[in-house]
Amino acid sequence: MAGKKGGGNGKKAKGKKRVKKLWKRYKVSGDKAERSGRFCPKCGPGFFMAMHQGRTYCGKCKYTEFESKAAAAEQKKPEMKKAAKK
Repeated sequence: MAGKKGGGNGKKAKGKKRVKKLWKRYKVSGDKAERSGRFCPKCGPGFFMAMHQGRTYCGKCKYTEFESKAAAAEQKKPEMKKAAKK
């Protein structure tokens, strides 16, 4: 194979696999485990929605719920007041 540069088998190197931290989604009280967080209404129980700033998102079906602008503004107001007092 004259003229070909580079070696290898043509496959890309795989990165490290991310570990899901599902233990953060449950709270243990006594002998029961309680689910904390929200499930996707389309996918059903077992598929948690990710909490982002101003929205919740399902990574499986791409379902997204946005917070209303009024609710987001109310959440920001107390933070601004606390900063002004300091």
